[in-house]
Amino acid sequence: MDYPELVPGTLLRRYKRFLADVRLDDGREVTAHCPNTGSMRAVNVPGCRVWLSPSDNPARKLAWTWELIELPQPDGTQAAASVQTGRANRIVEEALRAGSVPGLDGYAELKREAKVVLEGSLSARLDFRLDDAERGAAFVEVKQVTLKESDGHGYFPDAVSERGRRHLEVLAALAEQGRRAVLLFCVAHEGIDDVAPADHLDPAYAATLREVVARGVEVLAQRCEVERRGGVPVAIRLGPALPVDLGRRPV
Repeated sequence: MDYPELVPGTLLRRYKRFLADVRLDDGREVTAHCPNTGSMRAVNVPGCRVWLSPSDNPARKLAWTWELIELPQPDGTQAAASVQTGRANRIVEEALRAGSVPGLDGYAELKREAKVVLEGSLSARLDFRLDDAERGAAFVEVKQVTLKESDGHGYFPDAVSERGRRHLEVLAALAEQGRRAVLLFCVAHEGIDDVAPADHLDPAYAATLREVVARGVEVLAQRCEVERRGGVPVAIRLGPALPVDLGRRPV
C-alpha cells in the first residue's frame, strides 16, 4: 500500500482517544486525527518522531491523520509502527491479491466484509472470504498487532477485546463445520519478531484463542515492512511470516 506524501513531526500527546497534538518539523503545532480505538499501549510515546498524512478535504474537521510512529529499539535503531488501524485490511488485501500470504495464495475470488450467520446467536462480519472451486471457502479475520512489551515480544490484544473474542468463536464454529477459518495477525511494528496472546491484558481472549486453535482455527502472522525513500516512508507492505507462540506468557 502506497502512502500519500507524509509529513514528519514530534508527538506531543494523544488524548480523547481520537486526537493527537504534533509539532511539525517546520515548527507548527497541529492537531491530528488518531485513527486507533485501542489503548495504543507501547506506541503512544510522546517525544517520538511521527508521520502524518495531510488532507485538503474542506469537509474534514482535522486536516491531518497520524499514520506512523518511530520507536527506539534496544539496539539503538528505530522501528516504525503503524497506528492507523484502518490500513491493516488494505495491506492484507493487497497481499492476498498478490498471492504473498503463504497458505492463502491461489484462491480465485476475494470478498470483503463477509457476513457470517450461524446457529444460535453467533454472527459476525469477518474481514475476508476467499473462494476456490477446488478448495472451497476460507474465512479470514485480520487483527493488527503493535504491542511490543518490555520482554521484547509482541502480544495481542493491547486491551480487553470482547469483539475480538466473538470473532474467534465465529471462526471456531466455521472450522467445526469443515470450513477453513483463519486468524491473521498483521504485525504493524517493525520491531516485533513473534506474537503471543496477551494473558496479562485480556486473559479471556488468550484462553479463547488457545481453545479455538484446538477446534481447528488456523493462526498466521506476518510483519509489515515500511519502504522509505530518502528517509521518508512511501509505502507499507506485508512482509515475512512470523511465529505465533500460544504457550508463552509475558514476563
